[in-house]
Amino acid sequence: MRHHAGMLRIAPSILSADFARLGQQVQEAESAGADWLHVDVMDGHFVPAITFGVPIVASLHAVTTLPLDVHLMIEPVEPHLEAFAAAGASVITVHVEAVRDVTAVVRRIRALGVRAGLTLRPGTAESAVLPYLADVDLVLVMTVEPGKGGQPFMPEMLPRVAALAQRIRAARLPVDLEVDGGIGPANAAAVVQAGADVLVAGSAIFRSRDGIAAALRDLRARAAPA
Repeated sequence: MRHHAGMLRIAPSILSADFARLGQQVQEAESAGADWLHVDVMDGHFVPAITFGVPIVASLHAVTTLPLDVHLMIEPVEPHLEAFAAAGASVITVHVEAVRDVTAVVRRIRALGVRAGLTLRPGTAESAVLPYLADVDLVLVMTVEPGKGGQPFMPEMLPRVAALAQRIRAARLPVDLEVDGGIGPANAAAVVQAGADVLVAGSAIFRSRDGIAAALRDLRARAAPA
């Protein structure tokens, strides 16, 4: 999961998968060329919804070789880091709003042998993450308010993507810039042009009428037109 400058990766979000057929759908996404799997962990406290926790990460780890990109929308995060790492998380992303000591949490995640990500809500100023760019492996820009799938993309977040991309590149940092929220064929190119190198997509892949494989191919083609 090293940083590959200029190489677009797509991370289907299992939040939109059919949980009765989760293993099958994940294997379909992997066969179709998904790069990572995005796992949204919500606690009903930091965000209104409750999704799933450590057992789902462990179950996914058993059925796929794809890196598991775990986004913790929970508070507190500190008591849960070891369990998610042990379950097979490849990246653990925490919210700057949910963590008291960002540097300590990032160090703890890395000490567990996991890449560390940092994210923020759309309403939080991007200055909240800027001091930590050199310390993390990934920055996630939310283009919806975190808490539920299927929300419309917020185009007003594109300048944030561009600003963070510029900072990361100017400092030549090995940091992945990931974008999550309402991403699909209509806006993928704009997100990539703004500087994203990892796209999270849920509904656009797992709920496409064309099927997972065709949806993934279409999204990749539109995100990086020849």
